[in-house]
Amino acid sequence: MRLLTNIRQIALDHPERIAYRDRSRTLTYAALWQSANQLASYLIKNCKQSKSPIIVYGHMESDMIISFLGSVLAGHPYIPVDSSIPLDRIKSIIDSSNAEYVLAIEQLDEQGFSQYPITFIRNEELQQIINESIGQVPETLWVSNEDCFYILYTSGSTGKPKGVQITANNLQSFIDWILADLPLRQQMIFMNQAPFSFDLSVMDLYPALYTGGRIFPISKDLIAKPTNLFKELQHSGIQVWTSTPSFAQMCLMEPTFTNKLLPALEVFLFCGEVLTPETARHLHERFPKAKIVNLYGPTEATVAVTMVEITKDMYNNEGMLPIGACKQNANIFIADKNGHPLPDGEKGEITIVGPSVSKGYLGEQTLTKKAFFIKDGVRAYRTGDVGFRKDGYLYYQGRLDFQVKVHGYRMELEEIEHHLSKSPYIKACVVVPVKHNGEIHYLNAVIVPAKHSFEKEYQLTSAIKKDLMQVLPSYMIPRKFSYYQQLPITANGKIDRKALSIEGLR
Repeated sequence: MRLLTNIRQIALDHPERIAYRDRSRTLTYAALWQSANQLASYLIKNCKQSKSPIIVYGHMESDMIISFLGSVLAGHPYIPVDSSIPLDRIKSIIDSSNAEYVLAIEQLDEQGFSQYPITFIRNEELQQIINESIGQVPETLWVSNEDCFYILYTSGSTGKPKGVQITANNLQSFIDWILADLPLRQQMIFMNQAPFSFDLSVMDLYPALYTGGRIFPISKDLIAKPTNLFKELQHSGIQVWTSTPSFAQMCLMEPTFTNKLLPALEVFLFCGEVLTPETARHLHERFPKAKIVNLYGPTEATVAVTMVEITKDMYNNEGMLPIGACKQNANIFIADKNGHPLPDGEKGEITIVGPSVSKGYLGEQTLTKKAFFIKDGVRAYRTGDVGFRKDGYLYYQGRLDFQVKVHGYRMELEEIEHHLSKSPYIKACVVVPVKHNGEIHYLNAVIVPAKHSFEKEYQLTSAIKKDLMQVLPSYMIPRKFSYYQQLPITANGKIDRKALSIEGLR
C-alpha cells in the first residue's frame, strides 16, 4: 500500500522529522515506524486469528498512532475506541467484531470484560513489547487492496453500533483525491481536533503522514480549558485546520482567534456537519488569507467525497452553502424513493458510487444489503441524506430517517430512544433535534415519566442521565429533557415529531 510505503520511506530518508507533537511528547518518523514494526512483530507471533481486528483504546495519544500502524503492518485492521466511550458500548463492539486484542493506551477496567475471550495489553506492557520485539515486517504481510484497514463503529438504530469496514483501497482513494484537489503541500502541520474514533480524524492523520507532515492534537482536556487551548494554538504553527464547524464557532467566541494567533494557517477544512454562511463570513474576516473548504461524506464512503472552496459571493448571497462537487473517480446521483436518478434542482437521497465506498458493515449482512449495492460493477451506498444539485454543486438538506449530526457526531435518534425506553423512570419517550436556521443545536428528550419518588424534575433528569451515561457516549445524551403527560399523535397514529421539534424551540 502506497500510504505505508511512503511512511517507511520518510522514516528512512528523514528519520528525525517530527510526525506528532503535543505538550508531553514528540514522536519522530523513525520512532513511529520502528515502534509500529516492533508491535507488528509481536502481533504476528501471538495473534491466533488471521486478520482479526485489534481494538485500540485511548484518546489522542501518539501511542494510538503507533498501534494503528502496528496493527495494519501485521495484517490486522484496527478499531479506534475513544476513552469517552462507556463500557457497555465497548462490550457491544467486542461482541460485533470478535476482536482478539485490546491495546489499552489509557487505563481500562479489564474486570468488566472477564467473560470475553480477548487479550488486554496495558500501556506499560505495550512499551515493553515495543522495546523488546525487533525486526522489520515483510511488506507481504501488510494490509493491502481489499483488506480491511480500519473499522469505525457508528450509531445503530437497534441500540447496537455498526462497524463500518474501510479497506486499504478505500483509504488510498481518499488520500489520493484530497492531496490532488486540496491546497496541501509536503511537510505541513495539521491540527487534529477529532478523536480517532470519529472519521474526521482520518482527514488530518493520513494526509499528514503520507506527506511527511506533522500532527498537532487538540485533546478534550484542552477544549475544556479555553485559556490553555489558545496558548497551545499560539505556539502550534498550524497550517491546516481540520474540524467540525462547531469547534470553529466555539473558537470564534475568543476575540484573539485571528490570523495573529495563527499566522501560518493556510486552509480550513470543514466536514461532519453544516457549515453556515455566518461562520464562513466570520472566519474570512478573521483569517483573510486562509482558504475555507467545505467537504461532505459519510463514514461509509471514507470521510468525504465532495469539496468546494467557499467564496465571499457564496456566503453573502446564499441562504445555505454548497457541500461541493464530487471527486473525479466517483459519482453522486440524487435518487427518488425507487432509486431512480432525479434531475438537477429536485430533492432526493444522495447516493454515492465509487472506489471509496465501504464493503459494508462488519458481520451485518442484512444492514449491508439494505444500504450498499453494486452499480455498473462498482460499489455504491445509499446515504440516507437528502440533497439536490444546483449549478454543479451538491446541497445538503437533512436526513431521510432519524439519523442526525449534532456538533459533528453522527447518531441514530432511535438508538438513544432504545436506551431511554429501558429506564424504569420512563413510560414513553421520543428524541427530537432542535434546530435554528437549519442547523441542529441540540437534542431534546421528550418523556412521559413512569411513577417515581422524585420531588423535582431536575432530580428525575439527573437519574435518567446517570443511567444513560452507562451505555451511551456523552455526546449522544440529550441536552434538554421535557416532560409530558402524553405524546402528541398525528392523524395516521404516529408520534408528531414535527410538533415536538417546534415546541423545543420555545
